[in-house]
Amino acid sequence: MPERLSAREFLTLVTDEATFRELPCDIRRSVVDGPLGWHGYDASLARAAGRTGEEESVVCGTADVAGTRAVLIAFEFGFLGGSLGERTGDRLVAAYTHARTHRLPVVPLVATGGSRMQEGMLALTQLQRVARQSALTREAGLPQIAVLRDPTTGGGWATLGAGADVILALPGVQVGFAGSRVRPPDADPAAYTAEAQVAAGSADAVVRPEELRETLGRWLRLLTAPAHEAPAPYALGALSLPGTGWEAVRRARSPERPRAQAYLDAFFTHRVAISGDRCGGTDPDGMLCGFGERDGRSVAYAAQTGAATRAAGYRTAGRLIRLADRLGIPVLTLVDTPGAANDAEAERQGAGAAIADVFGAVAAARVPLTTLVVGEGGSGGALALAAPGNTWATPDSYFSVIAPELAAAILKRGPAEVEATADQLRLRPQDLVELGVVRGIVGAADHPGSRASAPPPPG
Repeated sequence: MPERLSAREFLTLVTDEATFRELPCDIRRSVVDGPLGWHGYDASLARAAGRTGEEESVVCGTADVAGTRAVLIAFEFGFLGGSLGERTGDRLVAAYTHARTHRLPVVPLVATGGSRMQEGMLALTQLQRVARQSALTREAGLPQIAVLRDPTTGGGWATLGAGADVILALPGVQVGFAGSRVRPPDADPAAYTAEAQVAAGSADAVVRPEELRETLGRWLRLLTAPAHEAPAPYALGALSLPGTGWEAVRRARSPERPRAQAYLDAFFTHRVAISGDRCGGTDPDGMLCGFGERDGRSVAYAAQTGAATRAAGYRTAGRLIRLADRLGIPVLTLVDTPGAANDAEAERQGAGAAIADVFGAVAAARVPLTTLVVGEGGSGGALALAAPGNTWATPDSYFSVIAPELAAAILKRGPAEVEATADQLRLRPQDLVELGVVRGIVGAADHPGSRASAPPPPG
């Protein structure tokens, strides 16, 4: 079990020296033993205050984190298990209100066992207050980055933790809606860890304590410094255009062709990844999503990797695009997939609904979106990520309504006719320009529709 730091010790760990300023908070007057008249409650509060030096289970204030100012909410687990009561809710409301007033991101440093039993349903309803404040902050276009400490359970996990835009966790900490004293006795404890939540797509990353300030600071900078637009990257592979449709397909499928990782490395100075669809799934082999720095400003990215994209990958991309749109950060998408995964498990995971989710996120986005087709553009599973009116292609890519082999099979043509079918589909980059499907070809000097690098989106 990781070392359990107090709220103020943890604030010292993640904030720049001497920058923390605690927010004032009016302490609500309590009736004897709280709203339920729970015998001994006042004495419990007094003992908690004596042990911790705190008046409540959260410490709220502003501080710099690796140079970026934020509102921080640090839970004191030593104060009645970091539980939420009415006074806790008052402090949380004040912290979120301050963040919106001063246009600051919010960083909950969560360590809680849940709602305070001694205040009954009035304690539980604080979760509604927290959810409302989080929603208002989301509407204001301000990021929320949660750090999960030990333990993060109950309503605190289901609001301040799981409700954040980005979720980081310390190694080995207990994370789950059910705490250790209420879950079934035969439950696998490994399922209630930070690592398990990341594997299930419910959190983004596990971060070691010594790396937390730098990592958190990088996230804060990236989510608060948007670029104006996302230019299409330079082509990294072949610069000559394919002569036939089948040649275009073979080049796009070549294992030597540059993939998403190479394009992201070349495009960004550094980047951080979001992980998971928040529905129990991840697709690390099919989709890479996150935020990166280019020329000192932030661009979001959703990049297919050349594999068949699974439902969790599409849902993660949809999550990324909606978050970037809320924060005013332009989005770059890289298309490279033979198509959406179409096995039985993909259907059980909701592939159709997940693809629809991405189509909807792209259609609704108000920020500039730019797409570069860097390899295979296989049917609707590829088109879902493509920016209407601002999609570009590399010379070693293709985009098609369906793979040539599948088109031939549907048309009851033999294997010998696959190459001719590829020509009929007009899937080469230069065909796509002539058809108006893409704006141009990056890096192809021998085509009038080419650009060394793409201009910003129209309008």
